[in-house]
Amino acid sequence: MSDRMSYQVDLESPEAFLNRELSWLNFVGRVIALAEDPSLPLMERVKFAGITGMLHDEFFMKRMSGIKREIRKMSHRPSSEGLRLQEEFEACRKEILEQMRRIGRAIEGEFRPHMAKEGLPILNYSELNPRQQESLREYFRQSVLPILTPLAVDSEHPFPFISSLGLNLAVVLPDDHGGRDRFIRIKVPDNRPRWVPLPGDAGFTPLEQVITANFDLMYPSTPPLAVYSFRVTRGAEGEPDRTAELAEDESLEKPGGIIDQVSRELKARRFAGVVRLELDPSMPRKFQEWLAKQLRIGDEDLYPTGHFLGLRDLMQLKVTDWEELHFPPHDPVTHPRLRRIRVENPHAIFEEIARGDILLHHPYHNFDTSVLRFLESAAADPAVLAIKLTIYRTSSDSPIVKALAEAARRGKQVVVLVEVTARFDEAPNIAWAQHLENEGVHVAYGVERLKTHVKLGLVVRDEDDRIRRYAHIGTGNYHTLTARIYEDLGVLTCDPEMCEDVATVFNALTGTTPYGNLRKMVVAPVTMRKRLTELIRREAEHARAGRPCGIDAKMNQLQDPEVIRELYLASQAGVPIRLNVRGICVLRPGVPGLSQNIHVFSVVGRFLEHSRITRFLNGGDPEYFIASADWMRRNLSNRVEIAVPISDETLKHHLDGILEVYDDDNCSAWDCGPDGVYVRRTPREGETWRAAQDTFIQLAQESRKRKVIHTNLPWARAQSIQGSRSPS
Repeated sequence: MSDRMSYQVDLESPEAFLNRELSWLNFVGRVIALAEDPSLPLMERVKFAGITGMLHDEFFMKRMSGIKREIRKMSHRPSSEGLRLQEEFEACRKEILEQMRRIGRAIEGEFRPHMAKEGLPILNYSELNPRQQESLREYFRQSVLPILTPLAVDSEHPFPFISSLGLNLAVVLPDDHGGRDRFIRIKVPDNRPRWVPLPGDAGFTPLEQVITANFDLMYPSTPPLAVYSFRVTRGAEGEPDRTAELAEDESLEKPGGIIDQVSRELKARRFAGVVRLELDPSMPRKFQEWLAKQLRIGDEDLYPTGHFLGLRDLMQLKVTDWEELHFPPHDPVTHPRLRRIRVENPHAIFEEIARGDILLHHPYHNFDTSVLRFLESAAADPAVLAIKLTIYRTSSDSPIVKALAEAARRGKQVVVLVEVTARFDEAPNIAWAQHLENEGVHVAYGVERLKTHVKLGLVVRDEDDRIRRYAHIGTGNYHTLTARIYEDLGVLTCDPEMCEDVATVFNALTGTTPYGNLRKMVVAPVTMRKRLTELIRREAEHARAGRPCGIDAKMNQLQDPEVIRELYLASQAGVPIRLNVRGICVLRPGVPGLSQNIHVFSVVGRFLEHSRITRFLNGGDPEYFIASADWMRRNLSNRVEIAVPISDETLKHHLDGILEVYDDDNCSAWDCGPDGVYVRRTPREGETWRAAQDTFIQLAQESRKRKVIHTNLPWARAQSIQGSRSPS
C-alpha cells in the first residue's frame, strides 16, 4: 500500500477499490488454505482441492474469458482500481499459476503419501502388481474400450472439436510409411469413474492411465510413441455481440421465445473460444505450440499442470468406511417448532406458522422437514387452493418438483417461475419447466432482460370461508441437495402484509404488472438500491447526531461502486461497519481517511456460506433484513431480487445471535487488510478454538435434546458454546 493511503482518499480514485478478479482469486486462496490445513481430515482436504479446481474452471469460463474478450476488442477500459486489461490478465495468470503450485504441492507432497499410509493410495498404473494390472485390463476391455472413439488428424481429417472441461489424450503414433508422426485424440469418457478402484479396495488408478497402458487393445500393431493428457476450458459466453442481438430478437415476445434464446446461447457457449489449455508438462514444447495453434490460442493461455488435470474430479473420489478421514457426519435437526408436524396431517404446518413466524437456518435446520414439508403439505392439503414458487436452481431428481406436479394433479392452481437463464443450470431448468407444463403446472420464464433471483414460495388456503396466505422467503435455492451443504436463511410466515407483498411480486413476475406500493418488501431493480442508500445514510446521520449507529452485514460478494462509496461516507461519519463477505469484496477496509471504521472478514468452512443478513442499529431501534441479493451491481440493477425486514422480536434476537457467532469465530474467519490481503484468525495461547459452523452444529444438536418445542434454536447461548479444534 502506498504512503498516500494513509491520507484522505478521493472516493472516485482507483486507490479506493480492490481488484474484483484478484479478490475472487483471493477467495480461492482461502479454499486452498483449507486443503493445506493438516488439522482437517484427509479426505476433506482432498475435497477442498477438488473445489479449488471447480472454482478455477468457473473463473476461466466467466472472468478470464471476459477479460480476453475485452482485450480482443482493443478496449481501453481500466478496472475499478485502475489496472489496464492486459495488466489485470497478467496479474490473474500469475496468481493462478502460484495457486496451481500450492495445490500441486499438497496433492503430491501430502495427499497421496497420506492416502497410501491409510491403505487408499492413488497409484500410477506402472506401480500396480501384475494381478492388479490384469484386473484393470479386463475392466478396460469390457467397460471402457467400447466407448472410446479415436479421432485422427491428417490431410483428410481436420483437427476435431474439443469440448470444454473434458479430459483428453493426445496420442502420437508413428507413420506406417516412415513419414510424419500421426496425431490421434481420444476423449476420456466422463461416464466412467475417473478413479478406477483396485481389487480388494486397495486404492485407485486414474482412468486416463488405464487407457494409455492398454492402448494396444485398440491399436494392436502400432504402439504409441507418446501419450499426453490435456484439457480445454472454453468461455461461458458465445460471440461478443450475440447477447445484444438476442435482446432485440422479436422472438422473445412470442411463447417459447426465451427457451429458443437460451438454447441458442447454450450452443454458442459450447463452441465458445478456448481460454485455457491445461496440459501435461512433459509434452514437448513443439507439440504444445502445435496444439495451441489448432485451438487458436496464445502461449499465455497454456497452463502446464504438474498434478492431475481436471482437479474438480477429486470431488468424485468417494471413500466410505473410513469415517476418521471425513468430518463427523452432520445430521440436520428438525426445527423445534416443526417436530410434531407429520405428512399425514398436512394442515398442521400451517397451524404452526399461524402461531408466529419461524426462522430457518440451513443446513443446521433440516430442509426436508421444513421447506419441503411446507410444499408437500400444501400439495396434499385439501384446503390449499394455489401454490406459487420460484425455481432458480434445483436438484436433478427434485422432490419439490414432484410435489408441485402432484398438487397440479390434485386440481390446485400451481404457478412456477423457472429462471432458465441461471448460469450453468439452463438445460436442467428447461427440462424441469417442460416437465411441469406437461403435468398441468402454469410455468413462467422470468422477466425479459432481467434474471429472476428471488427465492419465494406462496401457498393460498381456504380457511373458514376466508382466504389466507402463507409464504416462505429465503436466501437460498429450492434445492434439497445443496440445502445440506449451503448455509442459508428462510422465514415461514403468514403475516398478511408480507404475504400480500409476495403475491404482488409474483403477479409482477408472471403478469408483468406494476409492483405497486409494497408494504414491507424491498425489490430490485425497483426500490432496493434507493432503500439501501437511505438506510446507510440514516446511520451516518445517527453518527453525526451522537446516537447509536452501526451496520452489520453478511453476504457472498460486495462489488457495487455506489454502495461502497456510501459505506465509505458512513465510515467517515463515524459509523462502525462490520462486513462478513464470503467471496469477492472490492471495498478497501481500514484505510485512515477513507474506511477506518470498516472491518471486512470472510468465513470459509465445510459449508458454503450463502445467507444475506443486514442489521442497521438505527439510533437504538435496530432494523433487520434477510435478502436474496448481494451488494453487486448486477444484483441491484440487472436482477429481480428481494429483501424483507424481520419484525418479530424473537427472530431479531436469533439474527443477533447468528451475527455474534460469526464475529466470535477465531479460527475459520479471515480478516481483510487495507491491501486486500486476508489473514486467518488464530486462537491466542490457551484459548479454545471457536469455528462458527461448528458452533452452529453444536447448538442445533443441543436443541434436539431440549423438550421445549415452541422456540427457535437458542442462538443467544452461542458464545457459551465453545467450538471444536477443527477450523471447519
